[in-house]
Amino acid sequence: MARKTARPGRTLALLFLAIAIMFGGIAFAGTWKPELGLDLRGGTEISMTAENSEGGSVPRESLDEAKSIIDQRVNGSGVTGGRVTTEGNDVIKVSIPGTGKVQQETAERVRQTAKLRFRLVACSPQKPCGAAAGSDPGSMIQDPSAGTAPGTSPRAPFGGETVEPASGEKASGSPSASASTKPESKDAEKKDDPNSTVPVDEAVDFMRNPPAEWATRYNSFTCPAPGADPVEDLPGEPLLTCDDDGVPYLLTPAVIEGTEIKEASYGIPQQQANYVVTLDFKSDGNKAFAETTGAIAGTGEQFAITLDGKVISAPTADSRISGGAQISGDFTQESAAALANNLKYGSLPLDFPEDGIQTKVIGPSLAGNQLTAGLWAGLVGLILVVIFSILYYRAMSIVVIGSLIVAGAMTYGMILLLSETAGVTLDLPGVAGLIVGIGITADSFIILYERMRDDMREGRSMRVAVDTAWPRARNTCLASDGVSFLAAFVLYVFATNEVKGFAFMLGLTTIIDVLVFFWFTHPMTKLMATWGFFNKGHVLSGMDKRAIGTVDVPTGTSPKGTTLVGGKA
Repeated sequence: MARKTARPGRTLALLFLAIAIMFGGIAFAGTWKPELGLDLRGGTEISMTAENSEGGSVPRESLDEAKSIIDQRVNGSGVTGGRVTTEGNDVIKVSIPGTGKVQQETAERVRQTAKLRFRLVACSPQKPCGAAAGSDPGSMIQDPSAGTAPGTSPRAPFGGETVEPASGEKASGSPSASASTKPESKDAEKKDDPNSTVPVDEAVDFMRNPPAEWATRYNSFTCPAPGADPVEDLPGEPLLTCDDDGVPYLLTPAVIEGTEIKEASYGIPQQQANYVVTLDFKSDGNKAFAETTGAIAGTGEQFAITLDGKVISAPTADSRISGGAQISGDFTQESAAALANNLKYGSLPLDFPEDGIQTKVIGPSLAGNQLTAGLWAGLVGLILVVIFSILYYRAMSIVVIGSLIVAGAMTYGMILLLSETAGVTLDLPGVAGLIVGIGITADSFIILYERMRDDMREGRSMRVAVDTAWPRARNTCLASDGVSFLAAFVLYVFATNEVKGFAFMLGLTTIIDVLVFFWFTHPMTKLMATWGFFNKGHVLSGMDKRAIGTVDVPTGTSPKGTTLVGGKA
């Protein structure tokens, strides 16, 4: 006999407590309506006209590459409902649904043309032009595992980050060896090209001995006011710029382009408490990064990461790093995620001048009655399921109706939370996925109930049948939901954005169905089996002998002459 599940009342209480906590969080956030998609609500459309930085017409492959990068920024998860298309030979149009906080942040990310570069810091408030390199002991960042020397700061006084080898990687080489690396012939050929990066040793020479002309320009430089035109950022030229806090920098020509980043992510490493940003470079970028960190290792000198000519991070290095790196500092989850996204999706192969970026509000692509029709379809389907359950299962339909209510509450709550935290939007395909979820939830109860009927036909009571039927019903339900979730996953991964909403909602309702089946349907059925109304087979319970297919008649011969054994038909 199957192991009995104890205390179904406790399981139900924990479920309702979890739902109450979820809706408490929703009430705290103050949002009770999900964000609707472009097809149902409309949103903001950003039109971006591209220019070829090298002159001439815009290459089609560059336009498609820029579209792909922007699409990853806007709709990397596939559920924010963003839409990125090209128009003509030089225009990319980005449509973002809704006006919430997440959508506004997405719009700001799109407007960033995102030229990402790595440079060395020649001058800063902590390293005035003309000062000897490393003369300020407060700018020294040591290996975290080595502790902090007396009288020194545990982190850079500005910028606030230090770069370390990624987990599993080892520092190698020496600063002097790295700094003396000779440029290859291909680097020498593009040395005077303002649109190309420079060799690391050339940037190091500039950092430690900035020309008098640039030192004078830095000393008289004032950070531009917020909203001013961005500074001109040519990779082969030095750069006078600032960070978001108004700290001025004189930077060397670029040594690494953002296109050399292969992967960027963020998280909290094991045995650490703070967020870090992890970088992984392509082969050429990895070589240049190793030379750069080797040149400044242990000196307190910084390299700067610039986005559209503005410094977004200025870490130091403890050692020469190759094969990936971690940038650590006073990161919050939001700032670490923002930096990782800028690094991962930061560099576009085309320029998008400010005067070529236009923003306008757009209306829904479908008429308002489409949403009404979808909601009516879901309501009609729900009513039909309820009517069928009442007619076929009688009082036991309480479990069916209760399962649908609980699943609906959990689904709506999750959509509200995801809309607020992850920018998930509900479009018409998503509504279709939710309607399919109604049938999935009802099927789970039917599987359990029919297994119980099979056992009760063999003479078991309802209380015993719940326990004996549960293992088989559970396995069948998990197999069925597993197939549904696999279909949703395949659609989500391989389908276009228009179908991702359906796949996401189908997967969400499938997961919720499993939770409801384990935490509500089964314990509720087990609890009802202890009530005499159901266990003794009341005619309205849905568990009487006629309902399950066993009717008592006198022992002997049936009206048609059939011999009966054991008093069962």
